[in-house]
Amino acid sequence: MEFLNDAFMQRSLLAAFLVGITAPAVGIYLVQRRQALMGDGIGHVAMTGVGLGFLLNSSPIWMATAVAVAGSVAMELIRAYGKTRGDLALALLFYGGMAGGVLLINLSDTGSNANLSSFLFGSLSTVSPEDVTAIVVLAAIVLLVTVGLRRQLFAVSQDEAFARVTGLPVRALNLIVAVTAAMTVTVAMRVVGLLLVSALMVVPVAAAQQLSRSFRTTFVLAVVIGITVTLSGTVTTYYVDAPPGATIVLYAIGVFIALTALATPLARRRARAAEAAANACDATVPATRRPSDDVRV
Repeated sequence: MEFLNDAFMQRSLLAAFLVGITAPAVGIYLVQRRQALMGDGIGHVAMTGVGLGFLLNSSPIWMATAVAVAGSVAMELIRAYGKTRGDLALALLFYGGMAGGVLLINLSDTGSNANLSSFLFGSLSTVSPEDVTAIVVLAAIVLLVTVGLRRQLFAVSQDEAFARVTGLPVRALNLIVAVTAAMTVTVAMRVVGLLLVSALMVVPVAAAQQLSRSFRTTFVLAVVIGITVTLSGTVTTYYVDAPPGATIVLYAIGVFIALTALATPLARRRARAAEAAANACDATVPATRRPSDDVRV
């Protein structure tokens, strides 16, 4: 446990813990909405914010948060009103965000390809106390929204038409999901990286769904899996010279494969038991008949 004595590992573990909570907490709504790749698109847009941070000598995390939030709102509006041209507009937004980030970070005096790589794939050694402060604030906001509005967000994610009929502000709730997803991307970019954050938002949720169909149970299991893989991956990178983002994502995929292998025979056993119960006949035939049982016409 000597790694706990290093200040950078203490910051890294705290950041990884918060990412392990927030990424699945938002990802469960994206999975329900069939927008599993939304985090990947926001990550591309956030690169422009990182480049602006280096160009303006300001905090890359806060600048990335501002740009990612604006980009997520644009993505949601395009999804709602884009019609047939929406996919083209989203592609331009994604690729433009990535290209803008690469250009701006190379135009800055303090930016370099090494800085770019640390944001794309994560770098625990570069997590500063200021980064931890930003991550804590953003994670608190994300958790407050995803837990406090879980009933409304779940209703909108399941069936927008039904939620609108019940009087819920569907458009506002959709924008809330998009904004919290953008905040989660910037929370996770130091630990997992912008290119891999979407996997941490989706894979723990998919793994939890192998064992549960209840929203509440899936939410809790996904968060537990997220915390487990992020902390395990962080500790692994302390002893092994491996990129943290790739290590964490591979751990998450390994958990998904293991739970899938475990859930498949259990599901078959439950199906056979349910079929046997349905085919069972509970009716009994009396051993003897009485004259009163006869029916006369």
